[in-house]
Amino acid sequence: MLVIVVMGVAGAGKTTVGQRLAAALGWPFVDADDVHPPANVARMRAGLPLTDADRAPWLDALARLVAEAVAERRALVLACSALTRAYRRRLVPPGTAGAVRFVHLHATPALLAERLAGRPGHFFPPALLESQLDTLETPGAGEPAPVLTLDAAASPDALVAEIRAALGV
Repeated sequence: MLVIVVMGVAGAGKTTVGQRLAAALGWPFVDADDVHPPANVARMRAGLPLTDADRAPWLDALARLVAEAVAERRALVLACSALTRAYRRRLVPPGTAGAVRFVHLHATPALLAERLAGRPGHFFPPALLESQLDTLETPGAGEPAPVLTLDAAASPDALVAEIRAALGV
Protein backbone atom coordinates (compact mmCIF):
# COMPACT_ATOMS: atom_id res chain seq x y z
CA MET A 1 0.00 0.00 0.00
CA LEU A 2 0.93 3.63 -0.29
CA VAL A 3 0.96 6.73 1.90
CA ILE A 4 0.38 9.96 0.00
CA VAL A 5 1.33 13.15 1.83
CA VAL A 6 -0.36 16.21 0.30
CA MET A 7 1.93 19.05 1.33
CA GLY A 8 2.33 22.81 1.00
CA VAL A 9 1.89 26.03 2.90
CA ALA A 10 -1.38 27.15 4.46
CA GLY A 11 -4.03 27.87 1.85
CA ALA A 12 -2.55 25.60 -0.82
CA GLY A 13 -5.56 23.27 -0.65
CA LYS A 14 -4.01 20.31 1.17
CA THR A 15 -7.14 19.41 3.11
CA THR A 16 -9.58 19.85 0.23
CA VAL A 17 -7.44 17.91 -2.24
CA GLY A 18 -6.47 15.30 0.35
CA GLN A 19 -10.09 14.66 1.34
CA ARG A 20 -11.21 14.36 -2.27
CA LEU A 21 -8.28 12.10 -3.16
CA ALA A 22 -8.97 9.85 -0.18
CA ALA A 23 -12.67 9.69 -1.07
CA ALA A 24 -11.90 8.85 -4.71
CA LEU A 25 -9.53 6.07 -3.64
CA GLY A 26 -11.60 4.81 -0.70
CA TRP A 27 -8.60 5.42 1.57
CA PRO A 28 -8.51 6.88 5.08
CA PHE A 29 -7.66 10.58 5.39
CA VAL A 30 -5.85 12.38 8.20
CA ASP A 31 -5.50 16.15 8.41
CA ALA A 32 -2.30 17.02 10.28
CA ASP A 33 -4.04 20.14 11.62
CA ASP A 34 -6.19 17.82 13.74
CA VAL A 35 -3.05 16.31 15.32
CA HIS A 36 -1.57 19.59 16.57
CA PRO A 37 -1.31 19.79 20.35
CA PRO A 38 -3.60 22.44 21.89
CA ALA A 39 -0.58 24.61 22.72
CA ASN A 40 0.35 24.80 19.02
CA VAL A 41 -3.18 25.76 18.03
CA ALA A 42 -3.25 28.44 20.74
CA ARG A 43 0.11 29.79 19.58
CA MET A 44 -1.08 30.06 15.96
CA ARG A 45 -4.42 31.60 17.00
CA ALA A 46 -2.37 34.25 18.79
CA GLY A 47 -0.56 34.99 15.52
CA LEU A 48 2.73 33.41 16.59
CA PRO A 49 4.56 31.12 14.17
CA LEU A 50 5.56 27.67 15.35
CA THR A 51 9.19 26.86 16.04
CA ASP A 52 10.93 23.57 15.33
CA ALA A 53 10.57 22.75 19.03
CA ASP A 54 6.80 23.42 18.82
CA ARG A 55 6.50 21.19 15.78
CA ALA A 56 8.57 18.28 17.16
CA PRO A 57 5.83 16.41 19.09
CA TRP A 58 3.39 17.02 16.23
CA LEU A 59 5.84 15.63 13.67
CA ASP A 60 6.56 12.66 15.94
CA ALA A 61 2.84 11.85 16.11
CA LEU A 62 2.50 12.15 12.32
CA ALA A 63 5.59 10.02 11.77
CA ARG A 64 4.03 7.31 13.97
CA LEU A 65 0.82 7.42 11.88
CA VAL A 66 2.79 7.02 8.66
CA ALA A 67 5.05 4.29 10.09
CA GLU A 68 2.04 2.32 11.34
CA ALA A 69 0.29 2.58 7.98
CA VAL A 70 3.42 1.43 6.15
CA ALA A 71 4.13 -1.40 8.59
CA GLU A 72 0.53 -2.63 8.38
CA ARG A 73 0.43 -2.12 4.59
CA ARG A 74 -2.52 0.27 4.94
CA ALA A 75 -3.14 3.06 2.46
CA LEU A 76 -3.35 6.59 3.84
CA VAL A 77 -3.74 10.15 2.58
CA LEU A 78 -2.20 12.71 4.93
CA ALA A 79 -2.57 16.48 4.51
CA CYS A 80 0.49 18.04 6.13
CA SER A 81 2.50 21.20 5.49
CA ALA A 82 5.82 19.26 5.57
CA LEU A 83 7.58 22.57 5.00
CA THR A 84 11.21 21.49 5.25
CA ARG A 85 13.23 18.57 3.94
CA ALA A 86 13.98 17.60 7.55
CA TYR A 87 10.25 17.47 8.35
CA ARG A 88 9.63 15.40 5.22
CA ARG A 89 12.47 13.08 6.21
CA ARG A 90 10.83 12.52 9.62
CA LEU A 91 7.62 11.44 7.89
CA VAL A 92 9.29 8.68 5.86
CA PRO A 93 10.09 5.56 7.90
CA PRO A 94 13.70 4.39 7.32
CA GLY A 95 14.02 2.01 4.39
CA THR A 96 10.47 2.60 3.14
CA ALA A 97 10.77 5.56 0.75
CA GLY A 98 8.96 3.56 -1.93
CA ALA A 99 5.86 3.39 0.27
CA VAL A 100 5.54 7.18 0.67
CA ARG A 101 4.91 9.84 -1.97
CA PHE A 102 4.67 13.58 -1.48
CA VAL A 103 2.38 15.80 -3.53
CA HIS A 104 3.47 19.44 -3.24
CA LEU A 105 0.68 21.91 -3.96
CA HIS A 106 2.46 25.06 -5.07
CA ALA A 107 0.66 28.40 -5.26
CA THR A 108 1.49 32.06 -5.61
CA PRO A 109 1.53 34.15 -2.44
CA ALA A 110 -1.41 36.16 -3.81
CA LEU A 111 -3.57 33.05 -4.27
CA LEU A 112 -2.61 31.75 -0.83
CA ALA A 113 -3.46 35.09 0.82
CA GLU A 114 -6.80 35.18 -0.98
CA ARG A 115 -7.68 31.68 0.18
CA LEU A 116 -6.61 32.34 3.76
CA ALA A 117 -8.71 35.50 3.87
CA GLY A 118 -11.70 33.33 2.94
CA ARG A 119 -11.26 31.01 5.96
CA PRO A 120 -12.80 32.95 8.84
CA GLY A 121 -12.50 31.24 12.19
CA HIS A 122 -9.64 28.94 11.20
CA PHE A 123 -6.87 28.88 13.80
CA PHE A 124 -4.21 29.79 11.21
CA PRO A 125 -4.45 33.55 10.61
CA PRO A 126 -3.45 35.03 7.24
CA ALA A 127 -0.73 37.05 9.02
CA LEU A 128 1.28 33.83 9.49
CA LEU A 129 1.48 33.08 5.76
CA GLU A 130 4.79 34.90 5.38
CA SER A 131 6.37 32.76 8.11
CA GLN A 132 5.33 29.59 6.27
CA LEU A 133 6.63 30.89 2.95
CA ASP A 134 9.92 31.77 4.66
CA THR A 135 10.14 28.27 6.19
CA LEU A 136 9.19 26.34 3.05
CA GLU A 137 12.06 24.48 1.44
CA THR A 138 10.78 23.83 -2.06
CA PRO A 139 11.17 20.12 -2.77
CA GLY A 140 14.10 19.25 -4.99
CA ALA A 141 17.08 16.94 -5.12
CA GLY A 142 17.78 14.92 -1.99
CA GLU A 143 14.19 14.42 -0.92
CA PRO A 144 13.46 11.38 1.29
CA ALA A 145 10.73 10.17 -1.11
CA PRO A 146 9.46 11.10 -4.57
CA VAL A 147 7.67 14.46 -4.86
CA LEU A 148 5.04 15.41 -7.43
CA THR A 149 4.64 19.20 -7.65
CA LEU A 150 1.34 20.55 -8.94
CA ASP A 151 -0.12 24.02 -9.45
CA ALA A 152 -2.59 24.56 -6.62
CA ALA A 153 -4.52 27.05 -8.77
CA ALA A 154 -6.09 24.10 -10.61
CA SER A 155 -9.45 22.84 -9.40
CA PRO A 156 -9.39 20.21 -6.64
CA ASP A 157 -10.95 17.65 -8.98
CA ALA A 158 -8.33 18.33 -11.66
CA LEU A 159 -5.58 17.97 -9.04
CA VAL A 160 -7.02 14.65 -7.84
CA ALA A 161 -7.09 13.40 -11.43
CA GLU A 162 -3.46 14.52 -11.96
CA ILE A 163 -2.35 12.82 -8.75
CA ARG A 164 -4.10 9.57 -9.63
CA ALA A 165 -2.63 9.55 -13.14
CA ALA A 166 0.91 10.43 -12.00
CA LEU A 167 0.98 7.96 -9.10
CA GLY A 168 -1.02 5.22 -10.77
CA VAL A 169 -3.64 5.04 -8.02
